[in-house]
Amino acid sequence: MKIIGNGVDIIENRRIKNSIKNKKFINRIYSNSEINDSKKINNKTNFFAKRFAAKEAFVKSIGTGFKYGINFNDITVKNNKSGKPVLILNRKLKNLLKQRLNLKKFKINLSLADENKYSIAFVIINKI
Repeated sequence: MKIIGNGVDIIENRRIKNSIKNKKFINRIYSNSEINDSKKINNKTNFFAKRFAAKEAFVKSIGTGFKYGINFNDITVKNNKSGKPVLILNRKLKNLLKQRLNLKKFKINLSLADENKYSIAFVIINKI
């Protein structure tokens, strides 16, 4: 597999703590699936902060940022059965990757971490 891109983002948790008080912010940034998953989580600040950082790291890894009609909620962070975080892209974003980056088959690797003040995400995209 060839590495196509990587991206990293770190965010101060306090910034997200203040922002998630605003329902418009939550609906603009997070997918319905993430919002539903947050209902089972005690530490909502770190939950949302890690997902915010993951979305930022992803758009850095593809080298576009939030251009070409990419929105935060086009990207969903879930955890698989063993707890590993995974990125799920909606159809629009998958089509964009195929067209702009000529990526038909790819694998996204995501790592998340948090502590009291900060949350961080690291993304590597491999062409298969």
